Amino acid sequence: MFSTLISTLKNRFPAPTVQAHCDGPCGVYDPSSARIAAEAVVSMTKKILDLQHPADDDTQAMAAYQNTMSRYVAIKEEQAQIAKDEILVLWTDYFKPVHLEKYPDLHDTFWKAAKLCSACKVEVSTQHCAELMEAIQKIHSIFWETKSRDVAWYTAS
Repeated sequence: MFSTLISTLKNRFPAPTVQAHCDGPCGVYDPSSARIAAEAVVSMTKKILDLQHPADDDTQAMAAYQNTMSRYVAIKEEQAQIAKDEILVLWTDYFKPVHLEKYPDLHDTFWKAAKLCSACKVEVSTQHCAELMEAIQKIHSIFWETKSRDVAWYTAS
């Protein structure tokens, strides 16, 4: 009986059909969110490398070390995924075929940046972190050129 009532309501008051060019047609895109997430990856990578391993016989210090290390790793991986998601949204939703004419290496730039996000998740590498920041800086430059705007690159750290 309840399902019949719902079906009747749906038939009498159908939802309108909507269309959008992307997931959320807000038109608001900005590579800064990828930069911020990547900076967190850099920070956590440095913290992981700087964390001092305690003596094996100090159980309390070892527990604190493992807790801190696991938190740093979790944050690093989470932020690397966020950076990757933000890069992929720009690549798949903002950039159009017309941009490829001016930037023929656009796909390669984004593909390599996404791969660097994955590398930063899997490894603890300051080199890959630096390469990721360079890739995002390149994306930043290309993005703002397509909007004919001169937006300075900066980092929070």
